[in-house]
Amino acid sequence: MAKKTSTKALGFEEQIWDAACKLRGNIDASEYKNVVLGLIFLKYISDNFEAKHAELVEEGEGFEEDRDEYTSENIFWVPKEARWETVATAAHTPEVGKVIDESMRLIEQENKKLKGILPKNFARPELDKRRLGEVVDLFTNVKMAESGDTHDLLGRTYEYCLSQFAAQEGKNAGEFYTPKCVVKTLVNVIEPFKGRVYDPACGSGGMFVQSAEFVRNHQGNINNISVYGQESNPTTWKMAMMNLAIRGIDADLGPKNDDTFFNDLHRTERFDYILANPPFNLSDWGGDKLKDDPRWEYGVPPEGNANFAWMQHMIHHLSVSGRIGLVLANGSLSSQTNNEGEIRKNIVNAGLVEGIVAMPTQLFFSTQIPVCLWFLRKGRPTDAKTLFVDARNMGTMISRSQRTLTDEDIQKIASMFDAFRDGALEEEKGFSAAVSIEDIAKQDYILTPGRYVGIAEQEGDDEPFDEKMKRLTGELAKCFEESNRLQAEIKKNLGAIGYEL
Repeated sequence: MAKKTSTKALGFEEQIWDAACKLRGNIDASEYKNVVLGLIFLKYISDNFEAKHAELVEEGEGFEEDRDEYTSENIFWVPKEARWETVATAAHTPEVGKVIDESMRLIEQENKKLKGILPKNFARPELDKRRLGEVVDLFTNVKMAESGDTHDLLGRTYEYCLSQFAAQEGKNAGEFYTPKCVVKTLVNVIEPFKGRVYDPACGSGGMFVQSAEFVRNHQGNINNISVYGQESNPTTWKMAMMNLAIRGIDADLGPKNDDTFFNDLHRTERFDYILANPPFNLSDWGGDKLKDDPRWEYGVPPEGNANFAWMQHMIHHLSVSGRIGLVLANGSLSSQTNNEGEIRKNIVNAGLVEGIVAMPTQLFFSTQIPVCLWFLRKGRPTDAKTLFVDARNMGTMISRSQRTLTDEDIQKIASMFDAFRDGALEEEKGFSAAVSIEDIAKQDYILTPGRYVGIAEQEGDDEPFDEKMKRLTGELAKCFEESNRLQAEIKKNLGAIGYEL
C-alpha cells in the first residue's frame, strides 16, 4: 500500500480513489483502472509541460513554443489543444470524454515514445460524464494543494490507485502489482545505487520506482542508474510505461510487450541489478521448445514449472559482480522433482546463493501461498556461506486478509545482509544463520530457512512450578464450569422447541 506520508496528500489520494469508485459504474475493475491511471498520467504530463512553459515565458526569450526546450529535459511535448486547461474547460459538458480522448491522441502523435500507450476510452457510453467531470475538477484543483511537489503527489496517487485496483482484482493483480513492502525489501537488500537495473517480468514498473526511491533516499543520483525491462501483457506494459514516465524514469522496456523466454529484447545485455516477481509456478511457458537454450547453464528447467527458467534467465543476464533479488513460491526451496533439485544444487555449488528469506503469508493480493526471496550474486567465492532469514513471523495485519512489512521490519532484514557481507553477522536463533555449502549439502540442498535458523529461545519463566499448576488448574476449572453452563442452556432452548438431547 502507498505510504501515508501526510494527511493532506493522503486526503487527495483517497478523494481520487473515492471519485474513481463512483465513476466506475458497471465497468470491470481490470479495464477501468486504465481510465483512472490514464487520467492521472494526462494531468501529470500537462502540469510538467506547463511548469516549463511558464519558466520559459518568464525568461522572455521567446522559446516557450520551441519543442527542443522541452524534449532536452525529457518533458513530453503537449500541443495546445491537448493541455489540461482544454480538458478542464470541458469538464461539465457531455463532450468531456471526447475531449480527453482527443488529448490522448494528440499527445501520442507528438511523442513517439507514447505511441499506442495512452488509453482512449473516455467517450464510451457507460462512463458517467457528470462524474468524469467531477474527477477532472479534482485534478484541476491539485495545484491548490499545499503539498509542495505536485508531480510527486500525482506519482503517489498513481501508486495508491494501483494498489487499490490490485486489492480489488485479487488473484489477477499479480500480473501488474507487487506489494510495495516486498519490493522495498528486495531493493534495500540488493542496494541498486549505481549501474544497470533490469526486470524481465516488470509488471507496472514498481521495482524501478522503488529503485529510484532508494537512490534518492540515500542521497544518490538517479542519473547513475539505467533501467531495462520486459513485460508480456500488453495492458500491463502500457501501465509500466505510464508509471515510469510519471516518475521521471527513462526506461528501455522495448518497443512493445513481448515474451521474455521466446523473444528476449535484451539478449546481449548484462546487468548489475536484477529485480523480479515473475508469475509463480508458471506451467504453460513453452519449455518444450527451449530444451537447448544457452541460458540453462545449471540444468534444463521442467516444462511444467518456469521457476528455475526465470532464475537462470536472470543469472545469464548478470554482470560479473551483479546481484539478483527474486520472489518465488516456497516450492522452489525444496522441490526435488523434474530436475529442479539438481538445478538448485548446481546453483548452490556455484556459490551464487547469497541469501534466502522466508516471507510471512498474506502479503500478496494475488495469492495466499507462502513466498520466499532469493538473493543471488556473481563474483562470490565458490565456498562462500549463504544467509538464511526466517521472517515468517514479521509483519502487521492492515486488514482481515492483508499483511504488510513495516519499514522497521524491512530494515531489520536488510541490516542482516549488511552485517553478513561485512563479516559481522550476529546470528539470531530462530531468525538468521550463515550456513556453509557443506551444511546445505547435508540437507540435500533444500533451502528452507527454518532448517538452518533453529527455534527461537523462549523467554525465561520465573513462576514456580507448583504455583503455575495451581493457577492453570484453577483457570481450567472455570472453563469447565462455563462449558457445563452453556451445555445446560442449549439443552433448555432445544427442549423449549420440542427437541430433547
